[in-house]
Amino acid sequence: MTSRSRYMVVFLLVGIVLSAIGVIYSKHTARQLFAELQILQQRRDELHAEWTQLLLEQGTWATNARVERFARERLNMWMPPTGEIEVLRIKSH
Repeated sequence: MTSRSRYMVVFLLVGIVLSAIGVIYSKHTARQLFAELQILQQRRDELHAEWTQLLLEQGTWATNARVERFARERLNMWMPPTGEIEVLRIKSH
């Protein structure tokens, strides 16, 4: 074997080893990122469920009957007699 072909074999061998290391590193990074993605997706799903629960709770707290009961019991408000109610009309442009 000539010295040139030996250098070529060594060069190719180093290239193969470096390529293998690159593949291993890429696979490892991809696995880490996939695991992180799964964690983030699970957290997203948890937050979505919590958001849905909060929307339901908000709807419950804001019902007309609850607001009216709160106004009567805690604020001592009451519905005026029909003759005392005035409807205001706002002119639109």
